[in-house]
Amino acid sequence: MEQPVHPFSELFSQLGLPSDEVSIRGFIDEHSPLPGDMRLEEAPFWTPAQAQLLREERLDDADWIVTIDQLNIALHTTAENTGV
Repeated sequence: MEQPVHPFSELFSQLGLPSDEVSIRGFIDEHSPLPGDMRLEEAPFWTPAQAQLLREERLDDADWIVTIDQLNIALHTTAENTGV
């Protein structure tokens, strides 16, 4: 059975962050690129609750894992590397 893929907007809502497209792009632009050796949930801009949610979802290999991995990639990539 395939895992559902949640959009970024749903993940941002789960994290208690503004979830409209402009806010999501702004968040990624503001916080990227993360150092290559930094795990997503270790980034200094998360609250403890947000970091815990990301960590637990990753450890549980929950249905959010695809979206969390996409956010991880987005935050580890610079606009120069993506052509954005």
